[in-house]
Amino acid sequence: MVKKIIFTLYVLIIILLGTATIVEKYQGTDFVATHLYGSWWMCGLWALLTAFGVFYILKQKSKRLSMLTLHFSFVVILLGALLTHLTADNGMIHLRKGETSNRYMFMSDGQIEEKSLPYSIRLDRFEIIKHEGTDAASDYQSTITIISGEDSIHSLVSMNNIYSHNNIRLYQSSYDEDENGSYLSINSDPYGIPVTYTGYALLFIGLIWMLIDPKGQYRRLLKEAHLKKGILSTAIFMCLFLSGSTSVQSANVLPRETATKFCRLNVLYNNRICPLQTYALDFTKKLYGKRSYDGYSAEQVFTGFLFWRESWMKEPIIKIKDGIVCETLGLPKYISCSQLFSLDKGYLLGPFMNEHYRGANDKFHEGVSKVDEKVGLIMELRNLAPLKLFPYTKDGNTTWYGPNDDYPDYIETERKSYMQHIFDYFQDEASGNKLTEMDEAIDKLMKYQYTFGGNSIPSSLQLKSEYLYNAIPFATILFIVCLTMGFLCLFHTIYQLTSKKAKSKGILRHAIGIQAFVMGICFASLTLCMALRWIIRGTIPMSNGYETMLVMAWMIMLVSLLLYKRFRIILTFGFLLSGFFLLVSHISQMDPQITHIMPVLSSPLLTIHVSVIMMAYALLALTFICGIMAIFLRIFRGKKADNLNEQLYSLQLLSRLFLYPSITAMGFGIFIGAIWANVSWGTYWSWDPKETWALITFMVYAISLHTNSIKGLRKPLNYHIFITLAFLTILMTYFGVNYILGGMHSYA
Repeated sequence: MVKKIIFTLYVLIIILLGTATIVEKYQGTDFVATHLYGSWWMCGLWALLTAFGVFYILKQKSKRLSMLTLHFSFVVILLGALLTHLTADNGMIHLRKGETSNRYMFMSDGQIEEKSLPYSIRLDRFEIIKHEGTDAASDYQSTITIISGEDSIHSLVSMNNIYSHNNIRLYQSSYDEDENGSYLSINSDPYGIPVTYTGYALLFIGLIWMLIDPKGQYRRLLKEAHLKKGILSTAIFMCLFLSGSTSVQSANVLPRETATKFCRLNVLYNNRICPLQTYALDFTKKLYGKRSYDGYSAEQVFTGFLFWRESWMKEPIIKIKDGIVCETLGLPKYISCSQLFSLDKGYLLGPFMNEHYRGANDKFHEGVSKVDEKVGLIMELRNLAPLKLFPYTKDGNTTWYGPNDDYPDYIETERKSYMQHIFDYFQDEASGNKLTEMDEAIDKLMKYQYTFGGNSIPSSLQLKSEYLYNAIPFATILFIVCLTMGFLCLFHTIYQLTSKKAKSKGILRHAIGIQAFVMGICFASLTLCMALRWIIRGTIPMSNGYETMLVMAWMIMLVSLLLYKRFRIILTFGFLLSGFFLLVSHISQMDPQITHIMPVLSSPLLTIHVSVIMMAYALLALTFICGIMAIFLRIFRGKKADNLNEQLYSLQLLSRLFLYPSITAMGFGIFIGAIWANVSWGTYWSWDPKETWALITFMVYAISLHTNSIKGLRKPLNYHIFITLAFLTILMTYFGVNYILGGMHSYA
């Protein structure tokens, strides 16, 4: 009876948490914080679940300290959360430069109220620290003075750098548009934080202890005869599949060498200084969907539009992705920019864009909007707007200008003239095919950049890394190789199982060796790709959806290389799964462009948080593959097939082998993220949709660890069905939140 009550409460809380994230999208964060997450009845459900859970554990009279420590940690964490809910105080104080105040605002029952601090705060200065030569912020800093009686304390508050005084912590939150005012978050939680952190420490100990406890389930799993004898072979996987399953170049362009040299110039793009080559690649890919066009490199396409504008306006380089646009407007899949303009009708897309601006958001108008964006890119380049190639340093601050920008009065007349007319010179040399003179002009502009660019110019290593990164489409090549190898592994196993000839262990060993070698090459290539992004930007590549997809693939390859000698099937898993994640990064809406990360993400805890979470998701993806294979094995082979139960059980063992360390990694990742949030935002848990769904995922997968209490999960098929459905929570956490629910974590 107690187990049924616990299970009912557990499932009810999971459902309510998921529902709350959907309600938040339509009713707002404040509503769900007050009426759902922070309501008395939700607190009551958590309390009941905790009470019945403690009672059940005591009733079992378990003496395993690892299990007791792990479960006790959740009790302590929930106690800390309750103390935070009941005793913590938080709000916001707004200060203008030179202003002193001890009043801060806080939200109460949907109303903004004020309270007093036990001391006063004066804002001495607010400053936005920018990446050299760009408008991209690297930090926000408030210099403040704490005034308590006759004592004055000077301090600095910035992103990821809090200031604490008398148990009250101050965080940099926002600022006024004129940069003469600052918003500081106020947080006081002297009781909840230490209790919660104690719970986190116990959780970390309990999770590790769960893996190394000699009497624990994971250690007993490793001693299983099926694992020790290596029964998990590729035959398990293949039972499923045996059951039924040129152009003519005519446009005006610069020679490839000259175009490449021109694009070695530096430019301010995406709020960072990078080679013009990077802009040229993005320009071509956005227009045509590929890195080159009709045999021309991206650099030639870019310089073609730059120096032979009218000619390239007639090139069918604009790709229309939405078929409804082609069908409605009678256009081919690839069109030229000039096809959208006529003397009698003007801009073909104009009327539809006006309808779109007035609220028409159907599929046709959305498709038209995408085409209009591509036309906008061409028009911007015609006006030279993106070409901020000219640095000017004054008082240690470097600003990059374009040829048609408004220049400040302090820039010398001669230099202004150079900036304004150098492209006229380039135009003349390109049109006259005077390549030697053009090379000399490029060299002169490059020298100008290095002379006046100051510290904003990337280092030689960063530039070389970006050239190499731009030269190789890593994700595209690797997803093709990995998926191809994955299917080749299947075909090889089919041959091994269906051939009437004696199975040669030597041939099989060589085949596995080839697979491992290719996997090693893919792993090294992906490692190089991530290392290049790290060097180019200066921070570890884990800050957006594209990069985390790469991390997922990298983690899976690493696991495959570590385990393939014991489990041959893991190489097939590795190729298929890593190929899938790389394919998603290649075809999805994720942006592979390298940009400076937000200041709040400049924390070492981010690296740990994301890498550990990605490791957990990678391992759980492997359990998902095991589940899918088991289900299809059962469907296509039939209930009475020979050795079916043994095969399902073997897959269950392999799945559970991944399950335990993945749950450990997920627990570490979630609560390291909570610590990071506490350092950055002043609260370790804010019920953001991604936080909530990460907790739901953790709770759902934790069910599969309790096979002693939930007898139904002891049956292999039931376990595989559950573990397959559980993967939906990961998809919701990773993709659903980003593209549907939003929230603070929607960038990741």
